[in-house]
Amino acid sequence: MAKSLHVFKAIEHLRSRYYAVASGKESLIRMIAEAEVSEQVFNSNAIENSTLSLDETEKILLQIDLDRFISERELFEAKNLAGVVSYIDTRAVEQPLSLDVLLLLHKMLLANIRDDVAGRFRQEGEWVRVGSHIAPGPEQVAGLLDRMLADYHSASHENAIKRVAKLHLTFEHIHPFVDGNGRIGRALNNYVLNREGYVPINIKFVDRAQYYEAFREFDSGGRTRTMEEIVGRALTNSYHKRLAYLEGVPIILLADYARKYRLSHSNLLNKAKRQTIEAFLEKGVWKIGDRGEK
Repeated sequence: MAKSLHVFKAIEHLRSRYYAVASGKESLIRMIAEAEVSEQVFNSNAIENSTLSLDETEKILLQIDLDRFISERELFEAKNLAGVVSYIDTRAVEQPLSLDVLLLLHKMLLANIRDDVAGRFRQEGEWVRVGSHIAPGPEQVAGLLDRMLADYHSASHENAIKRVAKLHLTFEHIHPFVDGNGRIGRALNNYVLNREGYVPINIKFVDRAQYYEAFREFDSGGRTRTMEEIVGRALTNSYHKRLAYLEGVPIILLADYARKYRLSHSNLLNKAKRQTIEAFLEKGVWKIGDRGEK
């Protein structure tokens, strides 16, 4: 618990720093968000076993031809999720999360992929299983989602990380759709973070093993600690990145930083992964704002 409180306080400090330097830099903030879309799309799709690389995802979003054949599904998975990410970034502030919002985002996500199930919850006879977890029956979906949203909105006094982690775990436990639950669930994280005044997060494909463990932990005992750690690290990473850009410090590779200050690169890398230094992962590469400090 003490560790969690430390992380919560650290993020609130980063958030305060962010707002202190954000004024007048809206165009830069927008540029950072736009540049992140392909990375968010790649990671979320990769978690769902997409074969697209980050480079291929970027090319698809830029409408550049690929060097290999890909399925129509993977093409639309990239384009549609990018649309969902952009919609959330610009429109989430306009309305609270609701069942109607869930259905709209799902329709956007599965358009031209599964039009037969896009924009609707599971119906009679539509059961889903993830690993050993069998999701609640379709007749329970709407009621469970109503309870999920009520619990989230009524817990406004709690820390945002705890609320987001529980919301995400609960949504995936319900698995309300026939297809697209994981991608929508991760998108919802940023929907609610946006509305709470936080920056977006990107749950990385490289963290997939721990991410899956968080669901097993929740499904077996209702525990949320592992997901809180994942969300906390992702949010810290996002603030570290934005602060480096907004504060105007030179941004260099973590490996170059280690050489410059004669520090152990492996030690810095471990700290970066734990987010105990102000490093950030950008397109698979660890970087850091060089503030002239060791």
